[in-house]
Amino acid sequence: MGNAESSEIEKSRIVLGLLESVERDGGASQRRLAAELGIALGLVNAYLKRCMKKGWVKVTEAPARRYAYYLTPHGFAEKSRLTVEYLSYSFSFFREARADCAEALAAAGAAGCSHLVLAGASDLAEIATICALDTAVEIVGVVDADAKGERFLSLPVIASFADAAGRCDGVLLTDLKNSTETLARAVDRFGRERVFVPAVLTGRIRRAAGEARKADAAP
Repeated sequence: MGNAESSEIEKSRIVLGLLESVERDGGASQRRLAAELGIALGLVNAYLKRCMKKGWVKVTEAPARRYAYYLTPHGFAEKSRLTVEYLSYSFSFFREARADCAEALAAAGAAGCSHLVLAGASDLAEIATICALDTAVEIVGVVDADAKGERFLSLPVIASFADAAGRCDGVLLTDLKNSTETLARAVDRFGRERVFVPAVLTGRIRRAAGEARKADAAP
């Protein structure tokens, strides 16, 4: 999946989340919407304006100088379309990622790595955790300095690879946002032979490296 496609999927996710939030509670403040969606307040405002321009959302003035948003018939139709689109992507990603994680875990086991940390709290990390249940490899934590809370699923969240070093003998890359940077940090700490990368991330890392080379070569 290319960066452009990933960006479009993320935009669709935000719009879908916004339409669902408006449907549930049209009186919610933009600050609350931002917290629910995990995005910046300014971005909520920009997406709301976009949805209103498209005719998916309308706004009415409420007491105490507040505003209430509601979905139009076009908004309900768009929410349904995005739901189907996002579910289709999610199922496709799950099938591909599950096979790739199983292969990476098998490689880890063959290399003698029986206790792994996941590098990145993400949907891919959830899939890897499920896959590990069918193997002799144990997932002992998730390294992610930006993760919210002390646990991810039932796993402890670890701030750095240095902190994880005494708990594991290998790393499974699951960072979907900053794969290249996270891979470099993991390799620096554990060595390339103890860092395992699901194939679903390999293409992203190669594309990122190619784009970086092009940028360096540009006048």
